[in-house]
Amino acid sequence: MDLSLNPFSSGTRLRDMIRAIRASKTAAEERAVVRRECAAIRAAISDNDQDYRHRNMAKLMFIHMLGYPTHFGQMECLKLIAASGFPEKRIGYLGLTLLLDERQEVLMLVTNSLKQDLNHSNQFIVGLALCALGNICSAEMARDLAPEVERLLQTRDPNTKKKAALCSIRIVRKVPDLAENFMGSAASLLKEKHHGVLISVVQLCTELCKASREALEYLRKHSVEGLVRILRDVSNSSYAPEYDIAGITDPFLHIRVLRLMRTLGQGDADCSEHVNDILAQVATKTESNKNAGNAILYECVETIMGIEATSGLRVLAINILGRFLSNRDNNIRYVALNMLMKAMAVDTLAVQRHRVTILECVKDADVSIRKRALELVYLLVNDTNVKPLTKELVDYLEVSDDDFKEDLTAKICSIVEKFSQDKLWYLDQMFKVLTLTGNFVKDDVWHALIVLISNAPELQGYSVRSLYKALQASGTQESLVRVAVWCIGEYGEMLVNNISMLDVEEPITVTESDAVDALELALKRYSVDVTTRAMCLVALLKLSSRFPQTSKRIQAIVVQNKGNTVLELQQRSIEFNSIIQRHQSIKSSLLERMPVLDEASYLLKRAASSQATVSLTKSAPSAASGGSLKVPNGAVKPPPAPLADLLDLSSDDAPVTTSAPSTAPNDFLQDLLGIGLIDTSTAGGAPSASTDILMDLLSIGSYPVQNGLPATSNIGSPGQVTKHAPGTPQVIDLLDGLSPNVNAAYPSITAFQSATLKMTFNFKKQPGKPQETTMHASFTNLTSVTLTNFMFQAAVPKFIQLRLDPASSSTLPASGNGSITQSLSVTNNQHGQKPLAMRIRISYKVNGEDRLEQGQISNFPAGL
Repeated sequence: MDLSLNPFSSGTRLRDMIRAIRASKTAAEERAVVRRECAAIRAAISDNDQDYRHRNMAKLMFIHMLGYPTHFGQMECLKLIAASGFPEKRIGYLGLTLLLDERQEVLMLVTNSLKQDLNHSNQFIVGLALCALGNICSAEMARDLAPEVERLLQTRDPNTKKKAALCSIRIVRKVPDLAENFMGSAASLLKEKHHGVLISVVQLCTELCKASREALEYLRKHSVEGLVRILRDVSNSSYAPEYDIAGITDPFLHIRVLRLMRTLGQGDADCSEHVNDILAQVATKTESNKNAGNAILYECVETIMGIEATSGLRVLAINILGRFLSNRDNNIRYVALNMLMKAMAVDTLAVQRHRVTILECVKDADVSIRKRALELVYLLVNDTNVKPLTKELVDYLEVSDDDFKEDLTAKICSIVEKFSQDKLWYLDQMFKVLTLTGNFVKDDVWHALIVLISNAPELQGYSVRSLYKALQASGTQESLVRVAVWCIGEYGEMLVNNISMLDVEEPITVTESDAVDALELALKRYSVDVTTRAMCLVALLKLSSRFPQTSKRIQAIVVQNKGNTVLELQQRSIEFNSIIQRHQSIKSSLLERMPVLDEASYLLKRAASSQATVSLTKSAPSAASGGSLKVPNGAVKPPPAPLADLLDLSSDDAPVTTSAPSTAPNDFLQDLLGIGLIDTSTAGGAPSASTDILMDLLSIGSYPVQNGLPATSNIGSPGQVTKHAPGTPQVIDLLDGLSPNVNAAYPSITAFQSATLKMTFNFKKQPGKPQETTMHASFTNLTSVTLTNFMFQAAVPKFIQLRLDPASSSTLPASGNGSITQSLSVTNNQHGQKPLAMRIRISYKVNGEDRLEQGQISNFPAGL
């Protein structure tokens, strides 16, 4: 049968098989072609077909590169290697490097063939063996064949030397103990003239230095002069076409020699002294208008920075990097910035000389260069240059891209906080940042600003006037509005009366009505942001005490939020309105200026919070895999699964506790139903991460008692979150007890009972509104001790809306001689599909000791 007529016989040429595979229109057709071809090759192997063995191996290599299994052809490689002819050996060694690796047991069988070929008289067969050994050498083979490779390093043929040096690199990597066998040969080969041999030997010397400390010391003594000679010859050599790249002779050899010099000179003063002169020569004579030249210069700079070079040489290296910053190529500028950041640890003063150029890079169009330059500028800042550098950055802040403003704002704030020695300068810079990019300022930054203002009584008037003017000019920056609102509420009389004027200030005319106008505008402008609106309400309440003539107007503004859908704002509006309307006698003392915040304590807590955040961020898995979620301000919020989720009403194993668990001040992972007793010395302080709006749902703190009024808690329903701004007064039971007539349409239930308390629920439905239910809760004291500071809280699933009216009293008489009543309005948005469910928490004091009881209610009558 004619083999040419059978496209799948062992005699098919490689090109025909490739043509047949490429002609396949589907993957199935390709697999069929490969399967038939592999079957034909297997048959040829079984028949011991020697005529087409090399052709079949070539086909197997192509099939292997397509990703199909070819393990059945491994022994054919060994047979081809054992053949006497060069063509067979060439195909055999090529197949060996492709089809096998060092983990294959079959490889042990080829060691003897490799040894014979390494001693062959034909240099090309020796080259094949060296290439194969350099690619797939295992540790066992390295030990067996190292003497032959070492001997070949001394042959006359440069190609054999080059391949033997590269093979030696593989051997040293596999068996570092053999490094001492190659030290002498490697050092002697540095005298060679052939560039191919030189670059291979230089790589071998570098590998020897990494593998053995002994080899490193040996090469420091015996190879430095040879390296200096090589670098001098290459730098001063005339035009050589075979090595020339863009007018520079063999830049690859340049770079390899420089890297080896860096390895030898690192930590060794004598070696560094020997190479200083040649490094200076390379740095000054290499042209920088070609990319190859820039590569040599960069490697030369890295070598100078890595060895014990003289100060003058380091200045020269940093000046080269300064020239790189003026290059048009973005890649060159980027690597220069990276290198300058490393150079900061070596010679800060020399880098400072290029400060102007580095600042220009901050304004570059390339975002990666901008960010790297900004990091370098941050490292350049010190006590002497902080003011001019900050001014440059703040000036650029106004025209920078929105994508870059966040990073730039964070760096400026960090610089100002770290290096500020003058409070007035600190305030001026922060006010500029708030005015320009207040939306990018993190919460902890403006919190710290408020703390500083409260601790600088001589600058409080200046601060409130500056913030008022900034608010009038730019009221769209969120953080600016918050700080300005807080200051106007605290120091409004200083604003109106121009108290504590500084010499640098000019008097401004601001009436009481103007101050109220600013707060009212902020309240309307930030209709979505709960925190800002809550701070505005607090500031308005304080101004009602400082500016009595505006009290009626302020009351009208506050009342507008009485029906707000956000429970936090609704509660504040009702309570604040009650203070203004019914408690004039205590209002002035209740709304006194906040006490000075402990700045040192706040900074310690902030630092501890930052460290905890970094630790949690590093250890937490991604949110996509069920890990933690990042929330604003860098805090890390854990997944709800491991916590006793307040709103997870599908489980019935919620614990009922009567003792308060201890909670760290900055513990973001506290149970939503736990009690955290806040230190009274910091209760009125600036908000911190622990009072984050996303963390404050139903949190309890022992808020300070002012003028005999007990403190209130922050009561929230699902989807409605609670956060109190600095100086927020906490008032409870300002609305006298409301006891609506409850006409029970459903049977009363005992919702909760313990050894101390009993709580009953009565229910009332509105006609035509089956989803709405009014509950009337009644609390009875079963003990002989009066309970004080009584507080009831409740939470429901997200499909239920809850409105909790104030309790009739905060004191529960002993032995059932009276009760406390409280009304709840519940709307079940899935009425008829899901029943009502509720979790409750009751806190009170017994003889001054805090007590807490909590539980779950699921025995509501059907139909609610």
